[in-house]
Amino acid sequence: YNSVEKWPPLPGTEQEIKNLGNSLKNSYYQVTYKTKSDATEESFKSLGTKDQSPSVIHLATHGFFYSDRVSNVNTEQELVFKISERPMLRSGLVFAGANHVWEGNKVPIDQEDGILTAYEISHMNLSNTELVVLAACKTGLGEIQGSEGVYGLQRAFKKAGVKHIIMALWEISDEKSAVFMSTFYENWLDKKMSIRRALDTTQSEMKDKYSDPIDWAGFVLIQ
Repeated sequence: YNSVEKWPPLPGTEQEIKNLGNSLKNSYYQVTYKTKSDATEESFKSLGTKDQSPSVIHLATHGFFYSDRVSNVNTEQELVFKISERPMLRSGLVFAGANHVWEGNKVPIDQEDGILTAYEISHMNLSNTELVVLAACKTGLGEIQGSEGVYGLQRAFKKAGVKHIIMALWEISDEKSAVFMSTFYENWLDKKMSIRRALDTTQSEMKDKYSDPIDWAGFVLIQ
């Protein structure tokens, strides 16, 4: 994406999180929803500050990753997410209001820009979180740089203390993602499978429904 493009809406995600929220409630989890304009970067960054972080965090949004620093650009017009030399500033997640900044506009000093970078996530305290699910495009990507290992969102959430992360290696339609996630939560919560077994079983079941691996093979588990 460049600075004149917008993040498109994901119309299937609202129903997705409502379905998943019902599954969690049926398993006696306390559920809090943040959708549309309420799904702010501020609300996410508040997790783990006053109380322990939630045991499950599900994010249905856009993710981004620039594998290489963009050079030969007008730095006054380009976003820091493109031109930074730090890989963990070149990957992140999109929250409410992000398009305003992505188009090159400025936000008030006392407000977040709606673009949560991997660097910011890595400084959060999510040590009480058993599982983060990133139902977003390109969230599993990272950059291998010498002995430093893999950068990107998976490294950020692990540094924040998350035990298990499920994320997508490529863009998956929100319709197929919703089916995948509903099946996964059913296997994990209702059928009492481990997270690893629930993911493997879900991919097997999705394979029977959808012959194209692009619809289900992109989700991976990071432990």
